Amino acid sequence: MREVTAAIITQEDKVFIAQRKRGESLEGKWEFPGGKTEPGETPEQCLKRELFEEFGVHTKIGNFFAENTHTYGEKVIHLLAYEAELISGEFELRVHDEIRWVKRDDLTSYDFAAADIPFVIKLQAQGKERGTAT
Repeated sequence: MREVTAAIITQEDKVFIAQRKRGESLEGKWEFPGGKTEPGETPEQCLKRELFEEFGVHTKIGNFFAENTHTYGEKVIHLLAYEAELISGEFELRVHDEIRWVKRDDLTSYDFAAADIPFVIKLQAQGKERGTAT
């Protein structure tokens, strides 16, 4: 089983998502960006590194958000999601075809990678909770 990380980056009422590049595994699918942990690396260190490598941004990794184990064919991943905050830099397209800031309610309009779907559901539930609290 491979440990993989994902970043839940929010600004106001929007969530950052990225579309996987054509020609890559899961091409065209939307995801919460991140990547595979390297030996000796914590999930938080991995996310910080991956977000810089993939988008050229510096981030602060925050609280654990959720986890999910998913099987893609013969590959099993354990996906760990953490909240992340943009510290500096402008998001650049380096290894994705597209990036977007999307309202929580609109997340289901995107074709997410299967392992990310539980995070979409949780984000939408949180949005509804916040909506009823105000």
